[in-house]
Amino acid sequence: MRRRQFIAGLGSAAAWPVVAGAQQPAMPVIGFLSAQSADDSKNVAVPFLQGLKETGQNVAVEYRWAENQYDRLQALAADLVRRRVAVIVAANTPAALAAKAATTTIPIVFVTGGDPIELGLVASLNRPGANLTGIANLAGELAPKQLQLLNELIPSAAAFGVLADPAFPVTQSTIAELHPAARTLGLQLVVVNARTNSDLETAFATFSQQHVAATGRCGRSPAFGKIAGLI
Repeated sequence: MRRRQFIAGLGSAAAWPVVAGAQQPAMPVIGFLSAQSADDSKNVAVPFLQGLKETGQNVAVEYRWAENQYDRLQALAADLVRRRVAVIVAANTPAALAAKAATTTIPIVFVTGGDPIELGLVASLNRPGANLTGIANLAGELAPKQLQLLNELIPSAAAFGVLADPAFPVTQSTIAELHPAARTLGLQLVVVNARTNSDLETAFATFSQQHVAATGRCGRSPAFGKIAGLI
């Protein structure tokens, strides 16, 4: 199912009126939780809003942005629960984990790049169980293929680098997938953690010393936004 259709369906479901006698039904409220900033979450937030508009239903959206500070997510999720939103949309893996920890009753729809079973979000893909469902693009499992494509683009390269956000839940499993893939291709994989701007400077110095031909990113580190200024 295409993402837009899925999100449109969510908007329609969230907009079902609750009739209480002769009173006007209250406007449904959707909670939108993201580990990132509003600008960084446009790839999810924009189609989400478009999908809601296409339903023709009136809903309100409460946004909560953690600004890449993952330790804020639990409080933001708890705030949405107190707000008694009809459903929580978790725009990324850290947000999904925080929402899951915050409520067992409010429906949660998530987007994750990892394995939702391994992450503990759902019991199985066929029967998620509990109050969670969502979309898994399995970006971590695609990382070895991306490494292979890089190798084909730069066949003379002997080493590739990875900028890793150690606080991002999917990082560890993605790196675990990349190491055996690199060995199979006869490549050196240089992994450097980066959470701050100074970490980035150290990382690129390391990549230069190791003669890294190209680098990829793993995670949502706030420092990654500064990369363009360092290359």
